Amino acid sequence: MPRLTLALLLALAPLPALAQDQQAPTRVFTGADLFDLEQASDPQISPDGRTVAYVRRSGDVMTDRMRPTIWLVDVATGAQQPVAAGPGSHSSPRWSPDGRRLAYVSAPEGQPPQLHVRWMNGGEVARITGLPDSPSEIAWSPDGRRIAYLMRVPGEPMKLGAPLKKPEGAKWADPLTVMDRVSYRSDANGYVKPGYDHLFVVASDGGAPRQVTFGSFDDAGPISWTRDGRSVLFSAVRRPDWEREPADSDVFSVDVTSGQLTQLTKRYGPDHSPTLSPDGQRIAYLGFDDKRRSYTPTQLYVMNRDGSGVRPLTAALDRDIDQVAWSRDGRSLYVSFDDQAKKQVARVSLDGRITKVADGLAGGGLDRPYTGGTFTVSDTGRVAYTGGGATRPADLWVDGRQLTRLNETTLGSKVMGQLRPLAVTAKDGRKVDSWLILPPNYREGMRVPLILEIHGGPHTAYGPTFSTDNQLYAAGGYAVLYTNPRGSTSYGSDFANLIDKNYPSEDYDDLIAAVDAAIAAGVADPNNLFVTGGSGGGVLTSWIIGKTDRFRAAATQKPVINWISEALTMDNTGFTSRYWFAKQPWEDPMSYWNRSPLSLVGNVKTPTLVVVGANDYRTPVSESEQYYAALQIRGVPTALVTVPGAGHGSLTARPSQSAAKAAAILAWFDRYRTDKPAAAAATAQ
Repeated sequence: MPRLTLALLLALAPLPALAQDQQAPTRVFTGADLFDLEQASDPQISPDGRTVAYVRRSGDVMTDRMRPTIWLVDVATGAQQPVAAGPGSHSSPRWSPDGRRLAYVSAPEGQPPQLHVRWMNGGEVARITGLPDSPSEIAWSPDGRRIAYLMRVPGEPMKLGAPLKKPEGAKWADPLTVMDRVSYRSDANGYVKPGYDHLFVVASDGGAPRQVTFGSFDDAGPISWTRDGRSVLFSAVRRPDWEREPADSDVFSVDVTSGQLTQLTKRYGPDHSPTLSPDGQRIAYLGFDDKRRSYTPTQLYVMNRDGSGVRPLTAALDRDIDQVAWSRDGRSLYVSFDDQAKKQVARVSLDGRITKVADGLAGGGLDRPYTGGTFTVSDTGRVAYTGGGATRPADLWVDGRQLTRLNETTLGSKVMGQLRPLAVTAKDGRKVDSWLILPPNYREGMRVPLILEIHGGPHTAYGPTFSTDNQLYAAGGYAVLYTNPRGSTSYGSDFANLIDKNYPSEDYDDLIAAVDAAIAAGVADPNNLFVTGGSGGGVLTSWIIGKTDRFRAAATQKPVINWISEALTMDNTGFTSRYWFAKQPWEDPMSYWNRSPLSLVGNVKTPTLVVVGANDYRTPVSESEQYYAALQIRGVPTALVTVPGAGHGSLTARPSQSAAKAAAILAWFDRYRTDKPAAAAATAQ
């Protein structure tokens, strides 16, 4: 089969089992429903705990995007009202310390993003900046008079030689592009333009912004003001070889008047996300000692304002802390972390005691069921967060009470695929968390085709949360099996590092054990097994079909096929060779080859679809093309699907492409089913 773009493949392929005329009503979840979905994100509770500002992401069928708008929710009544909901993109709401104003970033259609402030009593809105690039990580000063933010500052590229002088009116080729950075391109965006991210300060009622940090370094957020308003805390890698040591960030303090920098942490490893205690005496931050293992959990630390007295608070927890906020009294901190595939918020006292505050957090990408969600805490101790389950995208919650039901109109009349936990025991006796999404109206005792869907990372985790891919596969008459094999996070360092310098390996056995369990449970038809996954899941998909012929068809999405070529062409240069292998590719090429799915391609007989974003620089397009070419040479049925304009992290960012990608995979699998898709469709009628 010749190389196909996504549009061409869909034009030639038969429709999925349950695809119907878009004008006809249907009670199952369809690709067209992706445009009607909404999701709560970035909740920000007011200091008094009475109101939550949040970002509401809604499908826009005319622009083919999930458009962010900002809404307010009254905590007592649940009543909503828009703050910034006009055409364009609106995000990053942040309350002033007194709760009387709300800052946010707004980009009207066709215009660059700018910082805005809304006065809550009267509703007046002022545009505070007129910037050439987007501000990010905005933070109010304690007195509310200034706002700090990060922004890209353009730089000059390296110049080699003097270009010829072009005659007036002549049409010459574009000038040479010279790259001299270690990481010279980024996923989706392509080659990195010269420049660096730096800290700025602007008056909260408008005026000219002032740059505070300088140098050939990238400064990073989140950022935090000191209580006297004289300094701002941030993180950065500011060492001479910073490009080759991207994970060795430290916490810095910068005087906003003089620009004087003070380095507050000095150990090897990433220290970041500093935030000052209410009394101004302590700084909490996140980080870990980098021993170059493939996984090390991020811990919560507290130190004195001057950087002395560093001590960890969560060393005994052995979980990855991903967000932190001080309580109003300064006696404890609120953190979030994944535990056993579920995200929760907990309070950590200064002596290390941990108390769960909320669980069931969810949010993030819609296509696959990764753990996720964010939270904020009011001065009164109320916790606002995003949460949800397997049949709905994330909604807004406060203290265990659901405030929004954003998708009831769209999904309330739909028969969704239902979640069922599946007990799985690996060959070595370890428990492996696994779940099934059953076809709509599944009847007990019916065996149906099974799709094994594998998460990426590999150091991430799936959970019992919403997934458009899984719901579309289930609506196509398939049971969907997803699991957290060894290497997954939320189960502790030992479990995650079972694949340290050994990936892929026994994670294969965990996945096969889950398939066997789905068959033993009477759900999966052993004669109709299929497999897919993206990124790390694409690696394992390709690895699996190189080791077994059990699966009737496969779809490997944005995979790594050859670890040597990936290590030297990915956007995050140096990562793979540092954390997933013991030596550089030229020092020990066989260790890379022995873990590369390309080494097993001679065994592959499974018809395999290869899917990748056209602008993927994380697992570059060349990885997918290598595999496609090898399968073609061997005569294995295959097709190459490219998603135009999509990067690694944005493969399904546009609803039409997300729906089309899932439809292409279903069409591919339907070709190789031994049962009749029409019979499978009857389970959802």
